Amino acid sequence: MSTWLVTGAGGMLGQDLLPRITAAGGTAVGLERSALDITDPAAVGAALDAHAPAVVINCAAWTAVDDAEAKEAEALAVNGTGPRVLAEACAASGAVLIQVSTDYVFDGEAVEPYAEDAPTGPRSAYGRTKLAGERAVLDTLPETGYVVRTAWLYGAGGGNFVRTMIKLEGVKDSLDVVNDQHGQPTWTGDLADRLVQLGSGALAGTAPAGVYHGTSGGQTTWFAFTRVIFGLLGADTGRVRPTTSGAFVRPAPRPSFSVLGHERWAAAGIEPIRDWHDAFVDVFPLLLEAERGTRITGR
Repeated sequence: MSTWLVTGAGGMLGQDLLPRITAAGGTAVGLERSALDITDPAAVGAALDAHAPAVVINCAAWTAVDDAEAKEAEALAVNGTGPRVLAEACAASGAVLIQVSTDYVFDGEAVEPYAEDAPTGPRSAYGRTKLAGERAVLDTLPETGYVVRTAWLYGAGGGNFVRTMIKLEGVKDSLDVVNDQHGQPTWTGDLADRLVQLGSGALAGTAPAGVYHGTSGGQTTWFAFTRVIFGLLGADTGRVRPTTSGAFVRPAPRPSFSVLGHERWAAAGIEPIRDWHDAFVDVFPLLLEAERGTRITGR
């Protein structure tokens, strides 16, 4: 029975990963940010020595996209240096490393899904720092390093767009939501399943190292997605009104096109994630329960 180490285990994705690793027959060790500073080589080395993982999945990241514009050095330490430290430790121990990355490594201006080998061109500090982490892993671990890019994540274990919209539906008469950003809403549970399958394939020698895209199939916009949320809540979808990104100017530019292709999964014998709408309808009750619990607790 192999041991799997998950960094950033207290986050939304990490919370869904741990039980899936256990269900797949592995021993899951989750370390939250307070328990492991991935930028500290001594701490990382000690953690790998103590737990001797066969697979490390790095979910630790600086995810404050706008803050990264003014604090790029700090973001780079977590998103770039941290993965390099983990990769060097995995190279020394022989562990497989799976690095969770982002669609922000692309320029966001495509009109067709980005293939795994499409040229990168980040337009934000966040994207640049995540790309640095990708390169560190792939350069250090050419045979045992994996990068899984994802986007538009939602889950029951943390704050996200879906839970925000559920909350706002109860307090807003209407909502203006951007209709010029295209992407693939992706449930953390579905992504966690693929990460476990990929790690298992890596150990079995059936999953080639390199880049994979871990997003749902299909595509939508934030506006259309919100209308689906309102519909599942039994609310009037007409209360959701389309607007443009220009109405919500932020320090970091948002990609207008975050749709990723999934061809590489076939090389590992793994099915890509299902269509975003099918997944969302399936798991919406879990998200609604999580948000309603938050409301009750906060009263």
